[in-house]
Amino acid sequence: MAAAAAATLCLPRPCCTPKIPFPSDSRISSYRIGAGKPQQASTKAKAGLSLFLDFVEPASLQLQLHEPSNALSLPTWAVHVSSVVEWIIAMALVWQYGEKSGYEAWKGLSWGMVPLLGGAFCACTWHFFYNDESLEVLVALQAALTLVGNATMCIAAYRIYKSSRESA
Repeated sequence: MAAAAAATLCLPRPCCTPKIPFPSDSRISSYRIGAGKPQQASTKAKAGLSLFLDFVEPASLQLQLHEPSNALSLPTWAVHVSSVVEWIIAMALVWQYGEKSGYEAWKGLSWGMVPLLGGAFCACTWHFFYNDESLEVLVALQAALTLVGNATMCIAAYRIYKSSRESA
């Protein structure tokens, strides 16, 4: 199994900074209001000031995300998902063209696209589960659906060609 990698999200600094510079060390001294010299802070004040500093200085805040090293990045997921959505839209548009134009062979092209959509779902599912070895059957299924889908698209394209030659 792949080793886990940590992704770090660093938040930007706030637009306003505190007027008094606060040390981030736990052994801090505080300024008592009305007194001109520093005095040792109590334990509760130290803890409260430490929490306040963590809030005021968000550079110290880090969000740890633990994902495997083979996890897809957000842009890669955007490409995968948008490709599937585009394919579904293309199938619907081809079907509508076949209905509105009266060329029924175009509907066959839409049906020919279905196995390739199944292959896309296999790929996205496999990646969603971080390419788990127990789901490697999805890789073989994707390959088979791609082969079948390419054949059905070829047959559908030939049928469109043949129907256009008959109508001309």
